[in-house]
Amino acid sequence: MAAHFGMIGLGTMGSNFVLNVAEHSFEVCGYDRDPKQQQRLIAEARGKKVTTAPSLAEFVRALETPRIIMLLVPVQKGDILIDGGNSHFIDTERRYNELQGSGIHFVGMGVSGGEEGARYGPSMMPGGNRESYERIKNILEAVAAKTEEGPCVSFIGNSAAGHYTKMVHNGIEYAIMQLISEVYGLLKTAGQLSNDELHNVFKEWDQTELQSFLIEITADIFLKKDDDTRNDLVDMVLDKAKQKGTGMWTSQSAMELNVPLPIIDAAVSMRYISSQKELREKNARLYSLPGNKGSIAKKELIALCKNALHFGFLLSYAQGLELLSVASAKYNYGIDVAEVVRVWKGGCIIRSVLLNDLRKAYLQDKSLSNIASSALFRETLGKSHESVRQLLEIAMARHIPATALSAALNYFYALVNARLPANLIQAQRDYFGAHTYERTDKPGVFHSQWENKPPVAVSAQKPKED
Repeated sequence: MAAHFGMIGLGTMGSNFVLNVAEHSFEVCGYDRDPKQQQRLIAEARGKKVTTAPSLAEFVRALETPRIIMLLVPVQKGDILIDGGNSHFIDTERRYNELQGSGIHFVGMGVSGGEEGARYGPSMMPGGNRESYERIKNILEAVAAKTEEGPCVSFIGNSAAGHYTKMVHNGIEYAIMQLISEVYGLLKTAGQLSNDELHNVFKEWDQTELQSFLIEITADIFLKKDDDTRNDLVDMVLDKAKQKGTGMWTSQSAMELNVPLPIIDAAVSMRYISSQKELREKNARLYSLPGNKGSIAKKELIALCKNALHFGFLLSYAQGLELLSVASAKYNYGIDVAEVVRVWKGGCIIRSVLLNDLRKAYLQDKSLSNIASSALFRETLGKSHESVRQLLEIAMARHIPATALSAALNYFYALVNARLPANLIQAQRDYFGAHTYERTDKPGVFHSQWENKPPVAVSAQKPKED
């Protein structure tokens, strides 16, 4: 019979906990790499429903599913613990600080690349302290993905820098995936492209400045057939995009640090909206929106989409990397953004040929806050924004949502606009809350007594008549 509970680590704490669980009528299986620890437990557990497994594989097979596994491995001063999961950076900072006092080294390490990356070479982002990294460096460099610039791993920075960087990586990933999905929707709906045509378009794009892991796999997706129906699998996939929460963490952290991430924010929100399938289907029946308005040449649409993706990809990286710079200064991480970009060039989900110029920009200007200010991207952004505007006109005329593309364009417009209408917002804040304001003509902080100011609790609107 399969065991109810599994314990890895059969030292004093682990073995005693096993005995406690077994005494309460649960079947327990234990594992320890030291056979003597296993033998000692079996001797102590005589008469109880306790077994041990000679290997981790057999240990896993011995447990009922879904499995319950507890880890109680003793550590001592000088040991290094590596957390390679998507842990929240706040938790990593706490663990790092708590263990530092006991002489145990805690490394919070972001790992990107999925199952293939883990097996054949991921991109890794370890944080903690330099001493810990130097001790594990040879192993990590050996297993990491490789590019012409070396292994895709480096000491990212102090404390939780590694997990923070992976969080930002995932936020950028959300943005890029949403941009691709919106372009797919436009090509499919407005352009009436077949999946075979979509495959060819994305395959061609993967030979251009859009070359990237996500463009590459998107091309493959359009060819995959469903095993049951032999229809195109992409058309059989339910339009509900799930998430693990790292995109949301990115948005939350950015808001706390006053860093705008509208493309990433839009991507996170659209996943929530996609999950509201029943509501969307109900509203689709309630609102009879007109269909497509006019035909559009496929070649023209494809060109607009390509330019729009280039524009959106660059600004997605811009937002994430700006957040990384601000967080590094705020939390004293000591992150080298150019080195992070190098680490992302291979083995990871957001690897892209665009990272070459991004790295160059941060090497040229260590104080660069946003790549929109870099001469390397001025021509591209200055020209391609017009394609995004035209594409959004097509989308809006056909009632096709394109929130990330819209967020990218409006973010750019805001960045290049020397004066925004925020002066009115600040005047309103001073009007109702005496929050003060600054002036354009002289320094200082000011508050005005606005004329004819009505009491806040009184509404000037008349109630509607029955």
